[in-house]
Parts: sequence; structure tokens; C-alpha cells
Amino acid sequence: MLRTLLFSLFLLLLSPLLPHPTPTRANAQKHDLVHRSCLHATYPAICVRTLSSHGGAAATLRELAQLAVKVSLARVRKASDFLSHKKGSGRREQGALSDCVEQMGDSVEELSKTLAALQHLRHDADFRWQMSNAETWVSAALSNEDTCLDGFKEMDGEIRSDVHRKIMNVARVTSNALYLINLLDD
Repeated sequence: MLRTLLFSLFLLLLSPLLPHPTPTRANAQKHDLVHRSCLHATYPAICVRTLSSHGGAAATLRELAQLAVKVSLARVRKASDFLSHKKGSGRREQGALSDCVEQMGDSVEELSKTLAALQHLRHDADFRWQMSNAETWVSAALSNEDTCLDGFKEMDGEIRSDVHRKIMNVARVTSNALYLINLLDD
């Protein structure tokens, strides 16, 4: 047992000196795609962080845009779940929370339509129409997020702070998704 412990300690100390595997060329290209594509996004650091964390799941700009919509969709669902379990201290707060949950439900629907449109996107006569639909739906999801925040504008307190934090998180990734979709249109 002592021998095993000493050997493990030796390997731990030696680890920094051993060569580490380098990423494959394909993984490096995917990493570069994320960095290049996110460079001029509204929230570039968030764009890189959220999309890089998916292990290079996208090899093309179209796949990256789809991934960005999936990330946004997941964040909207998480925010909606959070909001649906919050309790307002009065009728006004509870009403704003209820409205916000409804807005997030609309966003889920719009982002789901966007994802489906991107997955079936074809470069044919309908391309402009398909892109217009995808851009419109993501823009509508962003509007829903703004409308949700508007319901809490004149309120103070913990609920307003919690809602603002969650919805801003959603709005930032949704804004980045719209940016990447717009890149497909160029």
C-alpha cells in the first residue's frame, strides 16, 4: 500500500514534465470557428464560453448557430423553471412573475421553431424566407425577455434582482444566437 501511495505521488509530481496530448487538427479548427465567429458578437466572452464548453460540437457556422440556439433554449427553460417556483410578496409581484413565465414559454416556442428552421435550412429559392423566419423568431424571443424585465421595472427587492439576473443571462445568449444566425445570412 505504501509502495502504491509513493508511486502515485511520484506520478503526480512528474505529471507537469510529461508531454500532454495536443488537440487534433479538427478540434483546433472547431475551436477557431467559435473564436472567429464570436469575435464581434454582442457578448463575445459569453459566446466563446457557452459554445466552447460543448466540446467542439460544431464544425460549420450553421452548426454553431444551431448550437447557440440550443444553448439559448436551455437557458430559457431553466429560467422559466426558476421563475415558476418563485413566489411574489404581493399581487403585483406575483402577476409580473406569472407574465414572465408566460413570456418564457413563448420564447421556448419561438426558439424551437428557429432551431427546426436552421436544421432544415436549404440554399435554394426559399433560403431568404427561411432565414427571415429564423431571425424573426429569435428577435421575438428577445422581445419576450425584454417584456419580462419591464414587468419588474418599478419594483425593488430580491425578486426583481433574481429575475433580472436570470433574464439577462438568457437575453445575452439569445442575442449571441441572433448574431450567429445573421452571419449565416451574409
